[in-house]
Amino acid sequence: MVRLRRRACLALFLCALFVFGALLALRARKASDGSGALAEGRRRRRFPGPAAPSPPSPKAQPGGPRRTSAALHAFYYTWYGTPRFDSRYVHWDHAMVPHWDPKISANYPKGRHSPPEDIGASFYPALGPYSSRDPAVLEEHMRQLRAAAIGVMVLSWYPPGLANDNGEPSESLVAFILDAAHRYAIKVAFHIQPYQGRDDNTVHNNVKYILGKYGMHEAFYRYKTSTGCSLPLFYIYDSYLTPPEAWANLLTPSGSHSLRNTPYDAVFIALLVEDRHQQDILSAGYDGLYTYFASNGFSYGSSHHNWKAIKAFCDANNLLFIPSVGPGYIDTSIRPWNHHNTRHRVNGKYYETALQAALLVRPEIVSITSFNDWHEGTQIEKAVPKKTVTRLYLDYSPHQPDMYLELTRKWAEHYSKEKEEWLM
Repeated sequence: MVRLRRRACLALFLCALFVFGALLALRARKASDGSGALAEGRRRRRFPGPAAPSPPSPKAQPGGPRRTSAALHAFYYTWYGTPRFDSRYVHWDHAMVPHWDPKISANYPKGRHSPPEDIGASFYPALGPYSSRDPAVLEEHMRQLRAAAIGVMVLSWYPPGLANDNGEPSESLVAFILDAAHRYAIKVAFHIQPYQGRDDNTVHNNVKYILGKYGMHEAFYRYKTSTGCSLPLFYIYDSYLTPPEAWANLLTPSGSHSLRNTPYDAVFIALLVEDRHQQDILSAGYDGLYTYFASNGFSYGSSHHNWKAIKAFCDANNLLFIPSVGPGYIDTSIRPWNHHNTRHRVNGKYYETALQAALLVRPEIVSITSFNDWHEGTQIEKAVPKKTVTRLYLDYSPHQPDMYLELTRKWAEHYSKEKEEWLM
């Protein structure tokens, strides 16, 4: 009996030992499986496989979530240079422009500015005297344009190898500008500048060149017409220098080398300076006009009180009217005799008055003179206080350096709401 009990206890002990061993093995296996899964998960997070590309979204752009307005165009200049990127200062060392009357000119200083302390501007840029070739500057400009809700930058353009009297050729920058603009959901239009020999024939070649080289870029601006067509839009600066009958060869359907109804057709915008230019613009075959100058009263076109009459003329003749507004005007750093055209900013009130005058005529597009023409003091780019041994620069005090970007954004929102009401 005792021997039987011993055997039973031994069997029970062995059975319990087997069960306990089985449980330990099972737990070890689960632990091993868990740690393997965890390790695999870590490997996946550390070395992700190729992800499916997602379409770009304006909210995902480095410029931030703010929307831009395609109805807000800003004139943009790429003529600046520094020793680091251009071997010397370009445009910041702008020469003093003499008055056409030698007797008046004799009373004012001559020579050139001497950057970086002395630059050809009355304000000092927050970026310092920069190079338009600097990728970091271009990126920052795109951020500022987007912050201001500007949807179209109007690029000052010269044909390859050409520039204005104080600059260097910069056509090689266009591709980089288009790429940068696309990253910030901004479009680029072209502002064809006057150059020696410019006429209807050379502009014909310019348009074909621009469209052939850049027309397929995603950032290239196209204007949607009332007929539903999307056409390139070109601003032609100082268009009045060429006779209207010459422009008609290019811009009317019956012209000898007309672009109309060809793959190079576009919306062409002429500069209105004097009252009489309106009829010239019409007979030349232009599609619209802009006023450019930021000095209210400087010309017939730039005078706010004339915009109602200009808009009426455009409406009656199926022309697009693009008024140009600016934050102020001061070019005495390069034209020291031109004080009578200075327009003080008055802490933003001058800009707001111009914007309000533009909205009163219900334009489809408003242009801004300018994003960065520092020579004429029309910039909305960030500026900072600056004092040197010989110069005291103007600034946006008591406001911040981004004052005019914020003011532009605010008015862009107001403009958008106004346009919605116009259409109701």
